[in-house]
Amino acid sequence: MPTKRIKDYLDNNKIKYAVLNHPATYTAQETAQSAHVSGKDMAKTVIVKMDGQTAMVVLPASYKINLGFLQEITGSEDIRLATEEEFRNIFPDCEMGAMPPLGNLYSVDVYVARRLVEDEEIAFNAGNHRELIKMKYKDYDRLVRPLIFDLTYEPFKAID
Repeated sequence: MPTKRIKDYLDNNKIKYAVLNHPATYTAQETAQSAHVSGKDMAKTVIVKMDGQTAMVVLPASYKINLGFLQEITGSEDIRLATEEEFRNIFPDCEMGAMPPLGNLYSVDVYVARRLVEDEEIAFNAGNHRELIKMKYKDYDRLVRPLIFDLTYEPFKAID
């Protein structure tokens, strides 16, 4: 079952969603395959530090974050991946590495890759490594109000 916090949030906002069970997985690509969800619909959450502030970047499972571009478009002077120690206490009800892209529940800014906006649905970790939440992207957008940017580059594509 998704964490109580996540379930209550979705239910209180009258969001229609499905919970998909799957064997325990620890990467977004494995999770998408295990749950039979398209990699383009599966969102992974990456936690970054931007000028000392924690932020959440949400990407399609098969994509990688482009920190240089994120720094450029946000105007941040310093940007890097956050360490687990830096964000462990922000998500106390979630298993490490299974944070949902609901940063507003945790007082964290959310940046979403434009590629996810193009899909009708979005699937993401339910706070653990055994369940996904699948819902309409338009409902996700209404709840989270993320900042949308082209934050990614495709796998295996060279970066200048």
